[in-house]
Amino acid sequence: MGVFDKMARQGHEQLSFVHDAESGLKAIIGFHDTTLGSALGGCRMYDYPDEEQLIDDVLRLSRGMTAKSAVTGCNHGGGKAVIWGDPEHDKSEALLRAFGRFVEGLEGRFITGTDLGTEYEDFVVAGQETDWVVGLPEYAGGSGNTSVTTAYGVYHGMKAAVEHVWGSDSMKGKTVAVQGVGKVGSVLVGHLIDEGCSVIVTDIDEQLVEKMVDEHGVESVSPEEIYSVDCDVFSPCAMGGILNSETVEQLQCRVVAGAANNQLADEEIGWELHRRGILYAPDYIINAGGLLQVADEIKGFDRERVMRKTAGLYELLGECFARAQEADNPPFVAAEEMVQERIEKIAQVNRIYLP
Repeated sequence: MGVFDKMARQGHEQLSFVHDAESGLKAIIGFHDTTLGSALGGCRMYDYPDEEQLIDDVLRLSRGMTAKSAVTGCNHGGGKAVIWGDPEHDKSEALLRAFGRFVEGLEGRFITGTDLGTEYEDFVVAGQETDWVVGLPEYAGGSGNTSVTTAYGVYHGMKAAVEHVWGSDSMKGKTVAVQGVGKVGSVLVGHLIDEGCSVIVTDIDEQLVEKMVDEHGVESVSPEEIYSVDCDVFSPCAMGGILNSETVEQLQCRVVAGAANNQLADEEIGWELHRRGILYAPDYIINAGGLLQVADEIKGFDRERVMRKTAGLYELLGECFARAQEADNPPFVAAEEMVQERIEKIAQVNRIYLP
């Protein structure tokens, strides 16, 4: 399928390809739907095997940001940037500043910050060239670490899923398998331990696993074993697309609730989870804490306000689960309905001409 066909199929408005030979920058900025406002989404840096996977990822991720903004009441459209390269070896001041120049050239149509493979300090560097970066460290005038807020939202969203399945939102005594204990997963583990959960962790980075074992005394398994462990909740907090026909067959849980973006390989997997009686918390709702933080930063950051909104993901997911149950649909279907309803309503408001 060609690029334009892929864009049309998913409803994308624009892809911006950027290149700077001197710094080695190769990146794509994707715009999905900007009905609600300027596109807001992080910048990922990853060494993709080929251009097709690079394009597919920016399309998938930017579409997810539209959904995340719409369903959580943010006045932003969906966007995402992806830099093609190895963050350990290819990242440089020149590359980040070149990227910042391209973002500045979009004149506020796209606002970005950290994501997989990028750090908060990277956008202090990029911010020398553009005002359209968020999620900066507090010393640089930003709101600080978004991982803390994201993990807080995932924790509350997980409690909403547990309440829907077992009739109580208490996590005490529940077993949670956490896949990925990096920026968000490690903070989430702390919340779970504090509430009395038994936690099983894995990560491709053995040092991160060892840190969790040392700090919290959790059990660990290999990355291949995490899908089949006997648990109440499976929490994907690493890469997307991990729920597919092979991995879903292995799941031994009642709830899937985690921080990773785009967890479902395709919609059929969402239906398969539903048929198996596994409640799936739509990723773009449960992991929206970071978005709520940076969206608040744009208009003047208030930590208490953001944490209150993030805790409110509990009620939002409860509404999604109830709506799905009433229609006997998977939650991802109910979530998409909620997204489209808000976009359509605001599109009607935007038809009013302002001179």
